[in-house]
Amino acid sequence: MAAYQLADFRRDALSPEILVGVVFLGIVALLVVPIPNAALDILLAMSIAISAMVFLTALFSERPTDFSIFPTLLLIATLLRLALNIASTRLILLNGHEGPDAAGQIIQSFAQFVVGGNVGVGIVIFLILVTINFVVITKGSGRIAEVAARFTLDAMPGKQMAIDAELASGAINDVQARERRGEIEQQANFYGAMDGANKFVRGDAIAGLIITAVNLLGGLAVGMLQHDLSISEAASVYPVLTVGDGLVSQMPALVVSTAAGLAISRASGRSDFGKQVIAQILGVRNVLLLTAAFLTVLGLLPGFPTLPFLTIAGALFYAVTRQPAVIAPSPVESEPVAEESEDNALMEALHVDALTLEVGYGLLALVDEGRGGDVPERVKKLRRQMAQELGILVPPVRVIDNLQLGCGRVRSPAVRRRGRSR
Repeated sequence: MAAYQLADFRRDALSPEILVGVVFLGIVALLVVPIPNAALDILLAMSIAISAMVFLTALFSERPTDFSIFPTLLLIATLLRLALNIASTRLILLNGHEGPDAAGQIIQSFAQFVVGGNVGVGIVIFLILVTINFVVITKGSGRIAEVAARFTLDAMPGKQMAIDAELASGAINDVQARERRGEIEQQANFYGAMDGANKFVRGDAIAGLIITAVNLLGGLAVGMLQHDLSISEAASVYPVLTVGDGLVSQMPALVVSTAAGLAISRASGRSDFGKQVIAQILGVRNVLLLTAAFLTVLGLLPGFPTLPFLTIAGALFYAVTRQPAVIAPSPVESEPVAEESEDNALMEALHVDALTLEVGYGLLALVDEGRGGDVPERVKKLRRQMAQELGILVPPVRVIDNLQLGCGRVRSPAVRRRGRSR
C-alpha cells in the first residue's frame, strides 16, 4: 500500500497541472526571496530560451488559432521578466559595490560584450529597444488585435448562419458542423484574449524603463551613501550593471512582442510563414528580376559599395534561373478543360437533395440519440441495405423537430431546389 501511494504521489507530482502550479509559485517567490548569482543566470537563460521558443512557435504555426495558449503564455513570460528584473535589481543594489560580477555572469556579459563596457552606448541601445518595443511593435500589434477581435465578433452570426444552412442542406453532418462552430468560437476567443494580452506587453516596456532608471539612480545613491564609494567608483560599476540588466530584460521582451505581432497579423491559412514567403515573394519571377536589376544599378553608381549590391543581385538572378518556366497552355490542351466543365455541369444537374423528416415533440425521444433514440441509426442502416441489395441510392435523411406539429405527428415537407418545388 505504501509503495502504491509513493508511486501515485510521484505520478501526481510530475503531472503538467502540478508543474505549472509550481512554476507560478516560483515566479511569485522571486518577487520576495533573494536568489544567488548562479540561480539568476539560469533563470535569465530560461527567459531567453522561452522567448525564442515562443517566437519560433508563432512563426511556424499554420493558423493563428494553432497557438491558442499564446495570450496566457504571454502573461506568464511578462510576469517572469518582471520577477527577474526585481531579483537582479536586488542583487545590483546589495552587491554592486563588490564589482561587475555582482549580479551574475549573464548581466556582466551583456554589459561588457554587447556594448563594450561603454555606459553611454548601452543606454542609447536600451532606449532604442524600448522605443521599438513600445511605440512600433506593441502599438501596431495592439491595434491589429483590436480590429481583428471586433471584425471576428461581427462576422460570427453570418458564419453561424452559413454553417446552419450547410447542415440543413446535408452538405455537412453534425460532427463537421460542431467542429466548425468550435473553430469560430476559438478564433473569437483568441483575438479577444490577444487584444487584452497586448496591454501586458505595453506595461512591461514601461516597467522596464522605470526599473532601469531606479537601478541607475538608486545604485549611485547606495554606493556613495552606504558603501562610501566615490562618485567615479560608483559610476564605474552601477551604471554598467544597470545597462546589462536592461538589455538582458529587453531582448526577450522584444522577441516576445514580435511573436505577438506575428501571431496576430497572420491571415488564416493552412501553410506556415516560410512557405508563404517563398510562394508569394520569392516565387514571382518579375519581382526577383526587377529587384536584381535595381541592385545592379545601385552597385554601379559612383561612391556606392559594389560588392554587397552585386552579390545580392547575383543571388537573385540565380534564384530566377532555378525557377521552372511557366508554359502557356496550347489551344489543343484547352479542349479537355471544356469537356470537364460540361461533365461538372451534368453532375450539378443530377445533384440529389437531402430528405427532411419533421417530427412532433412527442417523438423526440425516438430520434434523439442522447436519450437512447435509434431512429437515425436505423435510417442509415436501411439506406445502406437498399443500396447493397436493390441498387437504389436513397439521399441522406435529416431528422429535425417541429414544435408546430402535433404530439405524435411526422411530416416530410416538399423539397425545393432552384426556387421550384418538386
